[in-house]
This record gives sequence, C-alpha cells and structure tokens, in this order.
Amino acid sequence: MTRRLRLTLRCSLSALIVSLFALVASPSAAAAPPRDPVVVVAGTFGPAFFYEPLAARVRAGGAQAFVFELPALGTGDIANSARALDTFVDGVLARTGASRVDLVGHSQGGLVGRQFIRFEGGSAVVDSLVSLGAPHYGTAVANIADFFGLGTCLGVVACEQMALGSDFLARLNAGDDTVGNVRYTNLFTALDELVRPVQNAALADGATNVLIQSQCPARVVAHVGLALDGTAYDGVRDALLGEPVRLNCLAV
Repeated sequence: MTRRLRLTLRCSLSALIVSLFALVASPSAAAAPPRDPVVVVAGTFGPAFFYEPLAARVRAGGAQAFVFELPALGTGDIANSARALDTFVDGVLARTGASRVDLVGHSQGGLVGRQFIRFEGGSAVVDSLVSLGAPHYGTAVANIADFFGLGTCLGVVACEQMALGSDFLARLNAGDDTVGNVRYTNLFTALDELVRPVQNAALADGATNVLIQSQCPARVVAHVGLALDGTAYDGVRDALLGEPVRLNCLAV
C-alpha cells in the first residue's frame, strides 16, 4: 500500500468517525420524548372492560393507557365524576412519573374531561382531549322521557345534565369552548343514534371537529361503536400525535 493511499484511507476514516459522532450528538438523532400516558374516560353505563380494546390500541402505539370507569357507571352528577377523574389522573401521574396526560373520552366521558379541564384544574395537566361522540351541546335523546310524560330522564342526573338547554351545559359552554393550553379534537358519526343533532358533538374556538363520514362516506359506525371502530381509532391516533386527522377508511 502506497503512502498516498494510506493517507487517503486515514483521512476517510477520520471523516467517517467525525460524521458518526455528529450524527449521534445531533438533536435530530436524540431519542424521541416519551409519550404522555393516556386516560380513556368511559361513557355512560360503560364498564372499564369495554374500553380495554381501545386502551390496547393506545398501548400498541407506544403510550401507556389507563381506563377510568365513571362512578356509578355515569348515572350521577358529571361534576362529581370530574372530581373523581382528577383523583384518578393524579394517580396516573404518580405511577408513571409523567407531568401531563392525554384524555380520550367516549360519550359522557368527553363532558367529564371538559368539566375536569375547566373547573377542576385539569388544564394544568392535560395536553390533549379527544372526544368520541360527546354531546358537548346536549342531545335531544335525553329529553325523550320528559316528552312522553315519564319525568326528566327517569331521574338519572347525568342524563338530565346532557339534555338540551340544561343548566349544567350552560355553565360548561359559557365563554370559550377550548379552555387552557389543550388540544381539543372531536370525532363523531352521522349515524349516532344517541347524540342528536350530531353536530352537537362539535366544539368551536379552534377545536378540530371531524365527522367520520366527511372523509369516509361509506363508513358505518354508530354511537357505542365509536369506542371500538378502527377508523375512529385512526383519528384518535392522529390527534394524540398532534397530527392532522386523516382517517383510514378501511381500518379494522
């Protein structure tokens, strides 16, 4: 090997070592920051085990996930459920060592998440709230019992609070819909049989609102199915990653 060739190889090797060092030291090569733990907030009459498939999808995506079952399965005061969620989130933060969480709320769970953020200090610890078919502005279905003369929601407090024009919703929706430094995403379906009108599942003031059929016209998913549907979860995944919601219409 000639002296000139040895010198060329030595210079090339030195340049390779410098390049590798720069790559390792580069911020772009640093490990991605850990994902926020995700709290799945159940809906009315929804036991925790029903939401385990949704939590499993979140875990498969690389985040820790926990299911919060509403006290009394969501038949009581939504404000009390929000206070219980506050305690639950404190436990998740202590267990994981994280400083903030993301929330995924199905149906009433979306209202509980908003109540927690607005009135229980949740805005300090929540990065993102993703709602699935949440009756943010109430549902006419909650007024049916009264319409037929059977009393207001048959005495179920949370049902009364989700009725159109309730005092609870008036307080929750007074002023800004998107309180705090929180990303709000609402996914809902035109086939929702429990949230009527379906646009009441949307929020104003900068929230991202996605009607599933606006991107996937042939997708058949109703209210309960939002918690299990693959296309709906594809939107949840995008929202949790802070990406634009582009639904996979063929997801299972």
